[in-house]
Amino acid sequence: MQSVFSDTAWSVREPLIEEVRPKGKTPPKNLRRTISAIFWLHQNGAKWRALPSEFDPWWIAAQLLIRWSKLGVWQRLFEKVKDRD
Repeated sequence: MQSVFSDTAWSVREPLIEEVRPKGKTPPKNLRRTISAIFWLHQNGAKWRALPSEFDPWWIAAQLLIRWSKLGVWQRLFEKVKDRD
């Protein structure tokens, strides 16, 4: 699995993500891979369909990004990260 986060970096970020993400009936599968895909796209300035196949299909990451944006999840996450610094 490709990831933009090392295991150590993910162990720091995962609890913050769990605090702010919407709680549905079931937790999203492969959340690390999906969030890694979003960060990879941002870092590389690539288009969604250029996402490497090691990540989730591009539309899964796009849906999560859009859904979380509308719900304010990213803003809450950035505030949590900022408060830690």
